[in-house]
Amino acid sequence: MSEPVTTKAPGRRGMYLLVRMLCEGGVMIALALVLGLLKVFELPQGGSISLEMLPLLFFCVRWGMGGGFIACFAFGVLQVFIQGAVSWGWQSILLDYVLAFGVMGIAGLGRGKPHGIFWGSVLGGAARFVVAPTEIFGTVFDNPALYSLIYNGSYVGIDLVLCLVIFGILYAPLKTYMTGADLRR
Repeated sequence: MSEPVTTKAPGRRGMYLLVRMLCEGGVMIALALVLGLLKVFELPQGGSISLEMLPLLFFCVRWGMGGGFIACFAFGVLQVFIQGAVSWGWQSILLDYVLAFGVMGIAGLGRGKPHGIFWGSVLGGAARFVVAPTEIFGTVFDNPALYSLIYNGSYVGIDLVLCLVIFGILYAPLKTYMTGADLRR
């Protein structure tokens, strides 16, 4: 197995990779924002079925946790302002948007691993599901765990399955990019 990609390497190669990561991150965040506006279905209390997680998970698995956390946190902040937020207060905005998407960066653990795009995506989606709800702290409903399981699972789970299906279809033709092998040349 080749050396992992690092952006801390001195010289031209390190600078090239850093600029490439920033550019890809910006494009993936923009794509996620656009895909977030194209909703298949929107739930009445917030949450929707869309493909906004797709480019974020791809970026995380391609570049790792460091860049992934930054890109996902940036997306969470931008989503609040661009797409609007359904919230029960400032805690809800921080937990349901900024932190919920930010923790998806953990999908970067799949970087460079065989089929890392799949298990990394599951890990990132699960992290979003577990950390996302304000209801964890009991600020909204009588039975927060049950509400969180049913409500957030209804759309995060479907989003994740859609992402996994698309990654499965594209894995063979785009394996070089999904594993980040093109970054190690």
